[in-house]
Amino acid sequence: MSILKKLAGETLSYGFSTILGRSLNFLLVFVHTWAFLPAELGINVKLYGYMAIANIVYTYGMETAYFRFAKEAPQKYYNLILSAIIVTSGLFTLILFLFSDPLMAQLGYAGKGVFLKWLALILAIDAVTAIPFAKLRLEQKIKKFVLAKIISILINVGLNLVFLVGLKPLHDGIWGDIGPHFLRDLYDPSIGAGYIFMANLIANASLFYWLGAEFKAYRWEWDWKEFTSLWVYSYPIMFMSLAAMFNVMFDRLLLEEYLPEGFYPGQTSQDALGIYGNCYKLSVFMSLAIQAFKYSAEPFFLGKKNNVNNKENLAVVTHWFVIVCTLLWVGVSSNLFWIQQLFLKKAIYWEGIGVVPILLLANLFLGIYYTQSIWFKQTNKTYMGTIITLVGLAVTVVGNIYWIPTYGYMACAWSFLLSSVIMTLMCYLGGQYFDPTPYRWMEALVYISLGALAIYSGKYLNQIPIPLFFTQNAGLSLLLLFLLVKEFQWKGGKPKIKTS
Repeated sequence: MSILKKLAGETLSYGFSTILGRSLNFLLVFVHTWAFLPAELGINVKLYGYMAIANIVYTYGMETAYFRFAKEAPQKYYNLILSAIIVTSGLFTLILFLFSDPLMAQLGYAGKGVFLKWLALILAIDAVTAIPFAKLRLEQKIKKFVLAKIISILINVGLNLVFLVGLKPLHDGIWGDIGPHFLRDLYDPSIGAGYIFMANLIANASLFYWLGAEFKAYRWEWDWKEFTSLWVYSYPIMFMSLAAMFNVMFDRLLLEEYLPEGFYPGQTSQDALGIYGNCYKLSVFMSLAIQAFKYSAEPFFLGKKNNVNNKENLAVVTHWFVIVCTLLWVGVSSNLFWIQQLFLKKAIYWEGIGVVPILLLANLFLGIYYTQSIWFKQTNKTYMGTIITLVGLAVTVVGNIYWIPTYGYMACAWSFLLSSVIMTLMCYLGGQYFDPTPYRWMEALVYISLGALAIYSGKYLNQIPIPLFFTQNAGLSLLLLFLLVKEFQWKGGKPKIKTS
C-alpha cells in the first residue's frame, strides 16, 4: 500500500492547488454567464479552444521529454529544453502579433486583433513557465508548485470580479447612480468579454515572480545533437497531444459550422456554442482528478526503474484511479440539478445540461487512457500514442460532422465518448502486446457499468415522494456500498484493502 499512499498523498497535494484553483475559476462560469449572453461568450469559447491547441505547439512535448531525460543530467536538460522553449515561443508569438488582425477577421471577429495578441503573450508565458514547473514536480517541491499556481489563479479570479462584477455594472448603471464617475469610465464596452483575456494575461505574468529562483538557476545552453534526440522523442508526443486536444476541442469548432440554422428554436448557432461550451465546463470535476493524478504519476512512473514503479503497482494505481473517477462521475451526474442552479444562473444554459454525464464519462475513459499511456513513453514508442490519438480524432471529426445536423450538441458529447473509448481500447491492446501490465480491466468495466446504472436509475427514483437530494443520490450510495464490500476484506472488524 506504500505506493498508493505515496501517489495518493502527492495527488492530493497537487490536487489541492488544482481543485482549489479550478474551483475558483469554475466560479467564473457564474460570473461570465451573469455578465454576458451566450453569443457574447462565443468568442471566448472559440479562442480558448484554439489556444488549448496552440499551447501544445508552444511546448511540443518537451515537458514529457524533460521527465524522461532529466534523470541523467538534470541541470543540463533543464537549461537545454528551456532555451529551446524560449526561442520558439518568441518566434511563434511574433508571428501571431504580425498576423493578429487578418487572423481574427478570418475567424469572424474583425477589429479584435488585440485579443489574439493578448492570447499570444499568455501562450508564451505558459510555455516558458512549463519547464520550471516541471522541475518543481521532478524535485517534489510541491508546496512551491501549489503556491505559485494558487496565487496566479487568485489574481485571475480577482481581476475578473473587478472588471465584470465591479466596473461593468457601474458602467451599465445596474446599481444606479452610485460610486465615482471615473470608475464607470474605466470599463470599455468595446472590449466586453475580452476582459477575461486581459485578466488571464496579468495573472500569468505574475508567475515570473513566483518562479524567480528557477529562472535564476537557468543558464543558456545549446547542443544540436542532444536537442535532436529530445526532438525525436518529443515530436510524436506533440502530435499525440495535438490530436488529443483536437479530439477534446474539435466539437466546439465544428458545432457552429455544422449546426443547421434554427435547429434550436429562437437560438443562433453562436447561442448553441455558448450553451454547450459553458455546460462543458461542468465536466471540469473529472478533469481535475485526472490532471492532479498526472502531476504526480508521470514523473514517478517515467523515472528510473525500480521495484516501486513497476507494472504491478501501475495496475493497482490504475484500478483505484478507476474507482475514484467512477464515484466522481456518479456523484456529479446525480447532483446536476443543484449544480446548474448554483453555477448556471441564466436558465437558457440549462438546456444543455444533458451533455454533462456523457462528457464526464468520456473524460473518465480519457483518464484511463492517460494512465495506460505510460507504456509507450517508457519504451520510447511515442509514435504509438500519435497513431492512437489520430484514430480518436478521426472518430470525433466524423461523428460530429455526421451527427451534429441531426442531434445538435448532444452529437458532440457522444462523439467524444466514442472516441475516448476507442483510444482506451487501442492503448490497452498495444500495451499488452509491447509491454504487458496486469490491469484489472474486468472489474473496471463492472464498476463503470454499475455507475451508469446508478445514474440511470436516479432519474426514475425522482418519482418517489421523498426529498430530492436522497432520491438523486440513492444510486451513488448503493454503488459506494458495493465498492466497500467488494474492495475491503473485513477481518476482526477492521478493513484490509486488497491490492492485487
